[in-house]
Amino acid sequence: MIDRDRLQALAAQQGPAKGRFRNLYPTPQHGIKDFLRWQWDTRGRFPGHQAFPLQEPDLALLAQPASAPRLTWIGHSTFLFQYSGWNLLTDPVFSERCSPFSFVGPKRAVPPALSLDQLPPINAVLVSHNHYDHLDKASVSALHAQYGADIQWFVPSGVADWLRKLGVEGVTELGWWESSFHGQVEAFCLPAQHFSGRGPGDNNRSLWCSWRLEFPAFSLYFAGDTGYAPLFSQIGDVMGPVDLALLPIGAYEPRWFMSPVHVNPAEAVRIHQEIRARHSVAMHWGTFVLTDEPMDAPPKALAAALQEQQINPGTFRVAQHGETLLFEERNE
Repeated sequence: MIDRDRLQALAAQQGPAKGRFRNLYPTPQHGIKDFLRWQWDTRGRFPGHQAFPLQEPDLALLAQPASAPRLTWIGHSTFLFQYSGWNLLTDPVFSERCSPFSFVGPKRAVPPALSLDQLPPINAVLVSHNHYDHLDKASVSALHAQYGADIQWFVPSGVADWLRKLGVEGVTELGWWESSFHGQVEAFCLPAQHFSGRGPGDNNRSLWCSWRLEFPAFSLYFAGDTGYAPLFSQIGDVMGPVDLALLPIGAYEPRWFMSPVHVNPAEAVRIHQEIRARHSVAMHWGTFVLTDEPMDAPPKALAAALQEQQINPGTFRVAQHGETLLFEERNE
């Protein structure tokens, strides 16, 4: 179903980065004045933390090889995906705060559903971009100390050097529309609409992306962090249907400030349709308070959007923290 000729042509169009990366579609740039306006409008007050159910994962089950696709939500954008000999983490963040500092910055409202020492042996990690709530230095260092060269890290252009400074060796770095085989699994680096940076001076010096993993009988799409743009219909046209998509639904208010880089639930439903997902699971909500909407607003807005667009809610699910979901392989 993948249009290989078009994929190759799109990859060739990207070319090497010259200085800073840009989105495929024009994206409004919000600078410090806009940030200060947002903070003035809200008087610097964020919604309060809310308690959410935290299911205790079945560690005995997760320790077993997954004969069928198995997904456990650890929190925010961190999932454990298990299938076909793979134990994969997405955007691993296990720290209490998503911040360059341990004593200040957004603090978890819900602890990680799995601690690092409860994980099964990890052999692959997907990294979507280098923001602190998606790429956590302490978590990377702990995973590397525990599993070392056994982990294959998949990262977008410009992120590999940051990992290598921490001693990480097994890194596959790709640009948009590029792919790499690992055994029978092909990893595709695909566009997203976002930005990158971890401090002053490195804004957009590294790429941001979404990922698709193509197994012989199953496909997984991880959207990372993104605003809405026509690129998702393009991904659907080029890549064909996907079996499971992990899509963000939170951190979207106020829209005048967040819409260029964070989808709201209605836009997440639109992405679900445009990438032709058989099943989707919500992420990027209910863990950290990053924006103005209440912590429990995203699932409610998602339910309303699914109803409005007459989509079966069973095809776009909201997992509880720690919940494990099972999926079926494709019938070829």
